[in-house]
Amino acid sequence: MPHISQKGQRMPESPIRKLVPYAEAAKQKGHHVYHLNIGQPDIKTPEVALQAVKNAEIEVLEYSHSAGFESYRKKLAKYYQKHKLDVDFSDIIITTGGSEALSFALGSVMDAEDEIIIPEPFYANYNGFAIANGVNIVSVMSSIDNGFALPPIAEFEKWITPKTKAILICNPGNPTGYLYSEEEMKQLTDLVLKHDLFLIADEVYREFAYDGFKHISVMSIPALENHAIMVDSVSKRYSMCGARIGCIVSKNKEVMNAAMKFAQARLSPPTFAQIASEAALDTPNSYFEEVITEYKERRDVFIEALQQIEGVKVTIPHGSFYCVAKFPVKNADNFAKWLLEEFDFNGETVMIAPAAGFYSSPNVGLDEARMAYVLKKEDLISSAKILKEALKVYKNIEK
Repeated sequence: MPHISQKGQRMPESPIRKLVPYAEAAKQKGHHVYHLNIGQPDIKTPEVALQAVKNAEIEVLEYSHSAGFESYRKKLAKYYQKHKLDVDFSDIIITTGGSEALSFALGSVMDAEDEIIIPEPFYANYNGFAIANGVNIVSVMSSIDNGFALPPIAEFEKWITPKTKAILICNPGNPTGYLYSEEEMKQLTDLVLKHDLFLIADEVYREFAYDGFKHISVMSIPALENHAIMVDSVSKRYSMCGARIGCIVSKNKEVMNAAMKFAQARLSPPTFAQIASEAALDTPNSYFEEVITEYKERRDVFIEALQQIEGVKVTIPHGSFYCVAKFPVKNADNFAKWLLEEFDFNGETVMIAPAAGFYSSPNVGLDEARMAYVLKKEDLISSAKILKEALKVYKNIEK
């Protein structure tokens, strides 16, 4: 019998989706499951985007340009310029989600066995993207004790080798919700300039910043013109996860020429989703004001409820819509399965994402879980109540 590749064997399961069969089984028992595991907003997609697809008069569903519709890229460049980012449409390639943009970035600047440094915990799929591209992740640990702030630059520097090609950050962070400060971005800028590295920034949550904190894009730092690669997406900004439209942005022409070859190899991004995404750029600012206000209220309600649970440690995230909590359990993976398989509180339970899958270091984050506060406030309060009651029972089970 033929064998699958080592790459296939090493490809990790998603900590966000691997427990889906357990959730489905819980629902078949008649239990209601609150999905804290996945960042699927329940905010309505802008009507202007949906109407654009409904009203599209298309007789032949053709390929688009490999870089995406020129009209969309020009409109997207204006959006970035409005946010004081000096981006031309020629600096943009539309991709099939932010995921493809990340893969294009890795493929364009790294060869097999090259190294990329990432502060952990980080978005779980970075592990998969690295394996698929033959790239080695070198992790630098952040800590819940200081809200997952940027680790000391000395920790990055001691891991830089001739194989190091880039540093990757998610800003604001998934799974932590951490938003990098101006000083932290300056430290990273100085580091990549000193060692002639790329700084890849996953900025798909750039709109979601709270408490007066400001998001600082890598594309806003002039010194990084030849070093910065930005990854973006419509998934969270417009509550359009199913559109699978993102983009890779860089002013480094060599990077974009290489990325274009990857774009040509996959032909083109999806047409209808580009139509919706281009139209979504007409969404009024009031939409974002309402959405950000709503997420901040959800965050406040959920974090406060978690902080009142005995033994649970969680910090206040200032961006995105995630938090990482430390639970009084030995293994959050086992706890997450138990919640779905064996526990319910008044016929309800919750699904969380064990945080170990958001680290590349082994045996780290075993007692942590990522949760998304994308549900209605009353559902988040109910979820926290379920977790509180579940932990009272579980402490007698896990000994």
